[in-house]
Amino acid sequence: MIRTIAIGDIHGGLKGLKQLLKRIDLKEDDRLIFLGDYVDGWSESAQVIHYLMELSKTNACIFIKGNHDAWCETWLRTKKAEKVWLEHGGKGTIESYSSFSKKEKRTHLEFFEGMKLHHLEDENLLFLHAGFTSKYGVEQETSESTFYFDRTLWEMALTMDKQIDENSALFPKRLKHYREIYIGHTPTLNFNSEEPMNAVNVWNVDTGAAFYGKLSAIDIHSKQIFQSDIIMELYPEEKGRNERSLNEILGK
Repeated sequence: MIRTIAIGDIHGGLKGLKQLLKRIDLKEDDRLIFLGDYVDGWSESAQVIHYLMELSKTNACIFIKGNHDAWCETWLRTKKAEKVWLEHGGKGTIESYSSFSKKEKRTHLEFFEGMKLHHLEDENLLFLHAGFTSKYGVEQETSESTFYFDRTLWEMALTMDKQIDENSALFPKRLKHYREIYIGHTPTLNFNSEEPMNAVNVWNVDTGAAFYGKLSAIDIHSKQIFQSDIIMELYPEEKGRNERSLNEILGK
């Protein structure tokens, strides 16, 4: 059976990504949907992008664009680094590109440019990095940055009264458009969970790999969860550089 697996925020942790794919026991017919934020955090951001580009040659992959990816894309295109990006992992990402040629950087830029803001599966399953605010669904969202930065979708799902039936007028219209929604962006560590979380029909797969969490993946049909080791333990020599608050690293 062909598996479709959603993978959370990687944040430059190539060692964790390789370990996670090994634990998934990845087959060539497996489909992978990456939920964004491939860069910023650990030291191998450029190497993560190179690895993903190669992976897409052997497996069907869908790459969603996160806010950190949008910042990196701007730098690759303009050679100018936004201050907010430099303060939230951009410096390390620039360092990771030090051995890459201009041609390789152009190829990476094209890769970033080809990423999707959101992806909808035939089974009415939605995948995006952060969230959306339009009650009419993602197609009616007016601001691209909302897909990168919104946290209200997840906050709403978390705080919903579980007794409200989906046919009720009180049930949020945003959630009615999709059978399931898969996101990253807001670490589940903020809610004392080391694993992906489910609230109503929203699945959050970002388990804080940028800081002291693991990189996670979920089989969207069986709901089997796969995880790497704690990424920080895979980069022991970098603990000092990442000893900042979780909020600072993720740009909250």
